[in-house]
Amino acid sequence: MLGSNYVPPLTMGTREYWISASSGKFAIPYCSACSRFHYYPRLICPYCGSEGITLGEVTGRATVYSHTTVHLRLHPLPEDWPVPFVVALVELEEGPVMMTNIVNCEPSRVEIGMELKVTFGPSTFPVFQPAHPNSVGVK
Repeated sequence: MLGSNYVPPLTMGTREYWISASSGKFAIPYCSACSRFHYYPRLICPYCGSEGITLGEVTGRATVYSHTTVHLRLHPLPEDWPVPFVVALVELEEGPVMMTNIVNCEPSRVEIGMELKVTFGPSTFPVFQPAHPNSVGVK
């Protein structure tokens, strides 16, 4: 999980997303022209090219699409970064796939198709944890 001191750059396309995330809301870009969510935040819809992008709050539910476990702390990761950690592609209930970390779960227990829910932890970055913690090895 990303360290709590990192602040992502705020740009025209990402400002609203990061402000929302810093307040603990999980909202992603939504196109009013084609009625589709997308991820990552940007000014133009990747599906239809519209500039009618707003943020739409989403459920925060997702499933593991793909994952890998990182066992080495390489520069420039901070010393307090937990190792090993899981990097995953997760498919949001609303459709988009995003790269994130999976937390509060033993890396060996992460499985494709595992149900997840969003959490923010100590940073503004949305990360995911098991939706059903009693069914997996929760840290």
